[in-house]
Amino acid sequence: MLIRPSREDLRLIGYNLGRILVVVAVAGLVPLTWALIAGESAPTASFLLMIGIFGAVGYLMMQRRPQASRLEWSHGMVIVSLTWLIVPAIGAIPLELSGHYGSFIDPYFDAMSGLTTTGLALIQDLDHLATSLNFWRHLLHFLGGQGIVIAVLSVFAGGGAMTLYYGEARDEKIFPSVRSTARFIWLVSVVHGAFGIVALGAVGYFVLGFRPFRAIFHGVTVFMAAFDTGGFAPQSSSLGYYHSAAFEAVAAVLMIAGALSFGLHFALWKGGRKVVGNLEVRTILATFLGTLLLTLGGLASAGLYQSLFGLSRQGLFQVLSAHSGTGFATIPSAELATWGGLAFGGMAIAMALGGMASSTAGGVKSLRVGLTIKALSSQVRQVLLPEGAVISTRYWHHGWKQLTSGLIQAVMGVSLLYVALYLLGTGVGLMYHLPLGSALFESVSAGANVGLSVGVTDPSMPLALKLTYMLQMWAGRLEFVAIFSLIGFLFSLVRGK
Repeated sequence: MLIRPSREDLRLIGYNLGRILVVVAVAGLVPLTWALIAGESAPTASFLLMIGIFGAVGYLMMQRRPQASRLEWSHGMVIVSLTWLIVPAIGAIPLELSGHYGSFIDPYFDAMSGLTTTGLALIQDLDHLATSLNFWRHLLHFLGGQGIVIAVLSVFAGGGAMTLYYGEARDEKIFPSVRSTARFIWLVSVVHGAFGIVALGAVGYFVLGFRPFRAIFHGVTVFMAAFDTGGFAPQSSSLGYYHSAAFEAVAAVLMIAGALSFGLHFALWKGGRKVVGNLEVRTILATFLGTLLLTLGGLASAGLYQSLFGLSRQGLFQVLSAHSGTGFATIPSAELATWGGLAFGGMAIAMALGGMASSTAGGVKSLRVGLTIKALSSQVRQVLLPEGAVISTRYWHHGWKQLTSGLIQAVMGVSLLYVALYLLGTGVGLMYHLPLGSALFESVSAGANVGLSVGVTDPSMPLALKLTYMLQMWAGRLEFVAIFSLIGFLFSLVRGK
């Protein structure tokens, strides 16, 4: 029998959701300040409206303080799911008022894409968007990549906070305290930010000849998209706009850093002992090399690039962008659409697999891939050994761990859900008569939170396809559990006793 949530449950969820909205309101002061400095009056007014709504709604929710302070598992999951629906809806207000979108679903699509660090976009005439609004799009990447809830935990961590941490699809608690773990994640981001912004800005100023403000603007926005594996770019031609190998190289370093788990960042900061033996590290290196060879082989056989340098540069960067879940491109989407055969397969597999667990990347994740291979290997050995033999399988992932049947079931379950998610978007695309390759590529890009496109994602595409990709971005970012919890909670609210 389903138990209907009590008023205390609703107050607990509302109160903590309100705290999150207040934190996002404070974050909105950053693009507001940018707009004021840049003298952009219309965006200034739209940011004030957005901040006011975030603050007012959050404040009202916090007025009904619950008697209990500890969050149960279901509470945390519901809060996270609602956060990733409500924040893009309100955060889309400045984008909607910019005049660069059609119906409201388009800016909501972009805000959802930004927060989930996907990078697919429906914006029109991006090259003439106000700098403060462009900055806000990238700040959504930063908030989503680090985790909005992580920001809240850095300030407000309390009883049951771990459920919020897990709800954002993170499973590595680096320190005993959730608050300490959250603050370490932000510390990593700040350190990489200092390096990334200076390096990108320097390339922009000294190599590309940008003026100081423009160099800083491009450095800040590209850093947030690269490190948070987002894919938004300040120009419509993505990184192809810069025509600079040096700029691409710095972005690539940040993309790799974003695809690494924060647990691995901690291990590297501590000296990197046994990092090479880490199952996830070995898996992501193997899958990256495999998909890179597939892609380069396909491009070479198709003869799309005449020089070895052009073939290697374009193939390497695009595969890295796909596998890290970043979504940057150095070539137009129309050119990417011509990558058929092995090149298409390599790119699609790279996007589907994604980066590391507990990172800013999306996709199935390398740890699950490695554990699946371990489980299959163990099964084969079990068949070959005498009947009754017992196999104990261990793996190194920041310490020796046991591969249990429960862990295998969980890994296989989530992996199959990702496959189903990819097939869902592909099916909807086929309903609208998209070619199979294009429908599959765009669906995997949305579900794995990548952002690369072969031209399907466009303001003119059907509403059902926009909603499908938004669902995929939301579900892929939260890795299903939080969403299933929200569905169960709403069902019990209606049908429970």
